[in-house]
Amino acid sequence: MHKLLVVEDHALVREGLVRLLGQLEEEVSVLESANFESALKLLEKEGEFELVLLDLALPGVDGFTGLDILRRRYPAMPVAVVSAFDDMTTVNRVLNLGASGFIPKAYSGEALLGAIREVLAGNIYRPSRQQGARLDAATPLPPLPRGVRPEEIGLTERQAQVLALMVRGLSNREIGEQLQLSAGTIKVHATAVFKVLGVNSRTQALVAVGRYGIDFSNLF
Repeated sequence: MHKLLVVEDHALVREGLVRLLGQLEEEVSVLESANFESALKLLEKEGEFELVLLDLALPGVDGFTGLDILRRRYPAMPVAVVSAFDDMTTVNRVLNLGASGFIPKAYSGEALLGAIREVLAGNIYRPSRQQGARLDAATPLPPLPRGVRPEEIGLTERQAQVLALMVRGLSNREIGEQLQLSAGTIKVHATAVFKVLGVNSRTQALVAVGRYGIDFSNLF
């Protein structure tokens, strides 16, 4: 029998998820929590679950912090994020923090159950880049109480250095001179940065840096 926990503060969404999860199989136990603090109390009382479904926009403790806490306290317990914030930077950050999957709330019930079955089978689930939203001025972002480290969203140290120098207004040639790399190599790194951030240009990348609060303080 599957033993699952849903952590979601919106009652209507939470109740819908609980009903949907009941379709996984005949014997499934689904407990629910409206906030992270009560979820921790349930874990202390009930022991580990086969899977925790965690929302990002929780009151009190945001989902990123909550995910980090769960991964530290219960490293063997799978946690999948179910969120309306499905831009690729958020997806990357969630998976780099150790989630077993990222499932957009925009999914149909059938697609959501399919993603959950993947996680229950021991796989890591992530939406395709076509399914995940790309960042633009209208993209809603989850609450970010602190600066985001580059590695949290999937940037390598070199990619983060290139992005940090972009923020300073340096051209590819100037970045190459500072990092002692060719302009062609910088262009390759820049393309990789755009892919991680889900953007298409330098301007959009700079917007992403500001909106996510990416912290470059320990790079140089």
